[in-house]
Amino acid sequence: MDDMGWGDLGAFGEPSKETPNLDQMAAEGMLLLDFYTANPLCSPSRAALLTGRLPVRNGFYTTNAHARNAYTPQDIVGGIQESELLLPELLKKAGYISKIIGKWHLGHRPQFHPLKHGFDEWFGSPNCHFGPFDNRALPNIPVYRDWEMIGRYYEDFKIDLKTGEANLTQIYLQEALDFISKQQASQQPFFLYWAIDATHAPVYASKQFLGTSQRGLYGDAVREIDDSVGKILSHLRKLGISENTFVFFTSDNGAALISAPKQGGSNGPFLCGKQTTFEGGMREPAIAWWPGHIPAGGVSHQLGNVMDLFTTSLSLAGLQAPSDRQIDGIDLLPAVLRGELIDRPVFYYRGDEMMAVRVGLYKAHYWTWSNSWEEYGKGIDFCPGQNVSGVTTHTQEEHTTLPLLFHLGRDPGEKYPLSFASDEYQTAMERISIVVQQHKATLVPGEPQLNVCDRAVMNWSPPGCEKLGKCLKPPESEPKKCFWPH
Repeated sequence: MDDMGWGDLGAFGEPSKETPNLDQMAAEGMLLLDFYTANPLCSPSRAALLTGRLPVRNGFYTTNAHARNAYTPQDIVGGIQESELLLPELLKKAGYISKIIGKWHLGHRPQFHPLKHGFDEWFGSPNCHFGPFDNRALPNIPVYRDWEMIGRYYEDFKIDLKTGEANLTQIYLQEALDFISKQQASQQPFFLYWAIDATHAPVYASKQFLGTSQRGLYGDAVREIDDSVGKILSHLRKLGISENTFVFFTSDNGAALISAPKQGGSNGPFLCGKQTTFEGGMREPAIAWWPGHIPAGGVSHQLGNVMDLFTTSLSLAGLQAPSDRQIDGIDLLPAVLRGELIDRPVFYYRGDEMMAVRVGLYKAHYWTWSNSWEEYGKGIDFCPGQNVSGVTTHTQEEHTTLPLLFHLGRDPGEKYPLSFASDEYQTAMERISIVVQQHKATLVPGEPQLNVCDRAVMNWSPPGCEKLGKCLKPPESEPKKCFWPH
């Protein structure tokens, strides 16, 4: 999901208990309580999921400034590199048909099109549903079916910003059900990447869900997603393929607290949210479901990451991960099928910098930063009501000599750093230091793809625009360094 927080589901403790289908999915499957994204922002986390590699390896980061989050807005020049191997490309070796429904966000220029990177079908958009724009200073975002655009947000696919009404989730749901039916009828193995974005501001929900949640519009969107997931799982059962289908539910990053409470969700007990490398920015809700294989009602404390879905999916298809590059994702099947715990670290990156690392229950911050005083002064707050002195800093603070260390079992909210002088600190840091040294010694950063912006590359004239009379004249090309404030 998009910008959905760890604390947004009933199964994870959300008090209104408005997600009965996802809660039932958890009851029939397994909750993964220690599951992370690879970056606290949308595009890099999605690139990590589909490549099994940290964004600093696959190029989804910037070197324009230190430790800055970057993504793929309309004016970005870069995108997913041809040299990267994406999950759907590899699944073709086992005969899989793959479809993406919803937000791609790995570049919108022709060479970055998802059908050029392994997907067989696409219904959705290359960017987030920001707008409406005037098609002069900025073009409205296109919506694609496969190779060509079929319209634009706010023009052909309506989103009412006043009421929050939009029928997009229902459209995305039907696309999913039709795709599943088609593949089952032809006995075709399939991979469906259902990447909808209703919980990303501006939040939207269909008319029948508006006003139904105690949580307001954001809750309405969550309820519609919950209902849709329930219908997808029921459809799998109806077709008799539920026991042959592995389903995983998670989010791309933590809830966007800057948009909360009306347009953002909950990160439960965790510190801060999207854009930060505190727990609230990177720990995600996660549910694994596979009837007849995953024991019902399971709870796992396996350290997991969205990159693991790459390796796990290949394992399910009987394929090996590529051996010609560093793959960061691990196979989670021993954890979800047999309850095994695999020893592995979790690295928290923000742009080009490793900000923190988790080993076991210990998390060491080598750098801390929420956002700048300048941005904070404009009302941009990634940690509303959660200031922790010396931790949620508004200047980039380096702790590489003496990292701030937290025990996430006793202190999931990262409020009480361990004393530097304690034996516990010394023992834990001895182990963590070795992990960090090994990681940095072998790290080969990829070519950064999120450094250059140019208004001329925006969605002025996407493929298919001429058939619709929706081609727009681009401005003159003026490439420049992208500005990333956070």
